[in-house]
Amino acid sequence: MSGERYSTPTGLGESGWSAPRASGALTARLAVPGSKSLTNRELILSAIADSPSTLHAPLHSDDSVRMVAALTALGIQIESVEGESPFGPDLIVTPPSGSGSGGASSSGLRGATVDCGQAGTVMRFIAGIAGLAEGDVTLTAHESALHRPMGAMITALRDVGVDVDDEGRWALPFQVRGHGHIRGGEVVIDASASSQFVSGMLLAAPRFDTGLHLIHSGSRLPSMPHIDMTIECLANRGVHVERPSPREWIVPPQPPRGKTVAIEPDLSNAAPFLAAAMVTGGSVTINGWPAHSTQPGVMLATILHEMGARVTRRGGALTVAAGRGIRGIEIDLSAASELTPTIVGLAAFAPEPTTITGVGHIRGHETDRIAALVGNLRALGGAAEELEDGLRILPQPLHGGVWQAFHDHRIATTGALIGLAVGGVVVDDIGTTAKTMPQFPELWTSMLEGNGAE
Repeated sequence: MSGERYSTPTGLGESGWSAPRASGALTARLAVPGSKSLTNRELILSAIADSPSTLHAPLHSDDSVRMVAALTALGIQIESVEGESPFGPDLIVTPPSGSGSGGASSSGLRGATVDCGQAGTVMRFIAGIAGLAEGDVTLTAHESALHRPMGAMITALRDVGVDVDDEGRWALPFQVRGHGHIRGGEVVIDASASSQFVSGMLLAAPRFDTGLHLIHSGSRLPSMPHIDMTIECLANRGVHVERPSPREWIVPPQPPRGKTVAIEPDLSNAAPFLAAAMVTGGSVTINGWPAHSTQPGVMLATILHEMGARVTRRGGALTVAAGRGIRGIEIDLSAASELTPTIVGLAAFAPEPTTITGVGHIRGHETDRIAALVGNLRALGGAAEELEDGLRILPQPLHGGVWQAFHDHRIATTGALIGLAVGGVVVDDIGTTAKTMPQFPELWTSMLEGNGAE
């Protein structure tokens, strides 16, 4: 396990990153890199497909680099080729020879040691396919990520015949003793802590000997759009998932097809940029906004409108313009919990309280996001309180100070958002945004100059 920092600030020194304050209303148009969630799902499906795949405009970030490294270690050939994205090359993914014609369980994967860093998708998605390897697969992670829930995933894997040795920790690090195939069958799990448990099993299931019948037993299931995203990715590759009930999925034993796939921009990573329009009283346009998407970030248009923005779509772009101020709201964000930090940043400037519920599970992300957001707001003079399943933000003037990122990219970007209107905000580690958007500091500066990456 690496003792190194998860991400290093990009030449910003030990004193942190002084969040730039906007001198006036923004007017900016920009593009954002590809979706982390889609990139890592398509990488997994490409790795177990029946033929090579090409990914156009994939994300190149710490999380996706971890996934590429993991799959390469397992025997997948991944080649970078020049593409049209300003954020990095396209990827050609070639499964091991013989994986396409040997039946559902013939993956051709080999044993390896995989360092997941802080990437939840790598932990859960690689764990799902690790049992297909011929040999042992050891999964470890950065020390700050060893707390992340894995118990439900370990239980599910054992139920489908995977040999997992976790030494009783129910967490990383653990070893999967791969036997070249996974039996499959019916599994009942409680995925209340993360929808990635469901997605990880569904993505691997086409290569199970008998497929998968997965039933969620918990009282709630967060981030349902991410599960819908997984199902859509599978369907686009010829694997059609049956859904007898809202908490039940049946995946046939049928290898996914190799395919050329264009990765959508990351809509959740666009959130702080769009919110910046409201904080500064200006307008921000994001290019390449999809007409249809299973990304939770697609809900931004509705949420920001409810908080007072004017939202328009034109020519494949989404524009958010400030209205008559920022409104506090009461909202259940269980379907899009990754938007919570940005909504908290906006709510800090509303003249009325904001209550966010349905997001208790974000305590198990890179950090306890609820505690981190509340603590940071209070450190800047704000008023906020933790709820059992969320948090409440109360009207209170803010002042400058240190905003702690806690190795969490979305906490860091929230500090940048608040710094647009509050002088003297210093994000202690803006480099952690490299987890999903290495270009964040540069894009943020470009936005303030009215010159985003096209």
